[in-house]
Amino acid sequence: MSESSPQFGILSCQAYVPRWRLRRETISQAIGWAKGLASAGEGERSFANWDEDSITMAVEAGREALNAAGEELAQQPIDSLLLASTSLPFADRSNAGVVREALNLNNNLSPTDLGGSRRAAISGLISILRQGRGHHLLCASECVDALPASETEQTIGHGSGAMLLGEGQPLARLKASASLHEDFVDQYRMSDRRFDYKLEGRWKRDAGIESQLQSLCQHVMTEARIGSDQVNWLLLPFEPSINRMIARTAELGHARNADELFLQVGQCGVAHPVIMLAWALEQAKPGDHILLVGAGQGYDVLLLEVIRKQPNSSQGFTQRLKKGRREEHYLRYLGIRRLVDMDTGIRSERDNRTAMSAFYRHHSDLTGFNGGRCSACQKLQFPLTRYCVHCHARESQIPEPMAGMTGKINSFTEDWLAYTARPPLMFGNIHFPDSSNIMMEFSDFLPGELEAGMEVRMSFRIKDLDSRRHFQRYFWKPTPLLAEKDNG
Repeated sequence: MSESSPQFGILSCQAYVPRWRLRRETISQAIGWAKGLASAGEGERSFANWDEDSITMAVEAGREALNAAGEELAQQPIDSLLLASTSLPFADRSNAGVVREALNLNNNLSPTDLGGSRRAAISGLISILRQGRGHHLLCASECVDALPASETEQTIGHGSGAMLLGEGQPLARLKASASLHEDFVDQYRMSDRRFDYKLEGRWKRDAGIESQLQSLCQHVMTEARIGSDQVNWLLLPFEPSINRMIARTAELGHARNADELFLQVGQCGVAHPVIMLAWALEQAKPGDHILLVGAGQGYDVLLLEVIRKQPNSSQGFTQRLKKGRREEHYLRYLGIRRLVDMDTGIRSERDNRTAMSAFYRHHSDLTGFNGGRCSACQKLQFPLTRYCVHCHARESQIPEPMAGMTGKINSFTEDWLAYTARPPLMFGNIHFPDSSNIMMEFSDFLPGELEAGMEVRMSFRIKDLDSRRHFQRYFWKPTPLLAEKDNG
């Protein structure tokens, strides 16, 4: 099959990692005394801001995957949206449905939540690629926290990845795959618990990985009729020491791994294989073979052939990865992630009850961030109303998504008295193209960073938490439009 002929495969693959990073040395310096964790370990890990979760990160990755696919592919009808995670916030509300609406996808598609396994995303990927028909968006997102002073706290990370799958000119196509399920318990998290329980590392390595994974990788290479010397990338979701052991025993030591990604963001659970693949596809060459592994009570192994190179633009994942910002205060990290109880003061004592009837009437505005463009004067406004605020034309407005627009700061306030999980509370007036102005709350800025005239991008975030009824609302917030340089 020629490269120019339509093929079913991965049309685009992108990833999102929160801007905030915590150095492993910072963790060790703060709590090393608790368990003798004097050895800091290299690198850093990503963590989500207080207003991020597995839904908001999935939206970020999904919109990047749609943008990377190009306008023609992104506008094709999508048959299904799959959201894989073990940390979804809602047990009986469609989490994938929230992502669908935030991405303004057709409401006739099938949104499906995938969970219950750390390899849910890769299992879903294999299923779609084997099926070989339709047009699908697969998102994987993980926002699992770890108990302070635990070993897991240093190794995990938060992040998401997304793939657009269908027929066209793919980045990569499936050559072979294999799956193995064994109820091998190396870590687990009960449904009523926040943290994982992790067993001894040697048990996981010797009994669960070395004895099972090597033969499965060999089986996939044999099925694809390639030798180990033809594998260019070996993407494993483990710590670097385990990855090196597997590469050595499988005679794949020459293949490039994603250990440097682990040193930058940590291990991102369900999302990690997709994040690794997005990272590799921006650097791989046509003809390269990628061996991708998903792990969790067994393994999914895929052998992918790279068909074309994914553009590595200034907005690509590898470039955005460099622009993380370090959190130097361990206690602030604990507070942001609500890992320690803190007195938030009387200003936080307000009832955040959501009026579900009002939310439903305006859900397209709030979740999809749809404004209205007047067909008479062509002005844009938010929210969409019956009468145009500019020319007063009646019933003239056409819905228009605003999430992808760049806004400019007209004015701003840093309020150190109002409550927010990461003080100060920053809000201001944002100007959008064609005369639309909205008062909005900022996120991911540090005190003193805001400037009038600064450009900002919109990010889907948690608006507030109803601690009495255990419900959370979402809306869009202006966040930094990252410059080309590393913000460090």
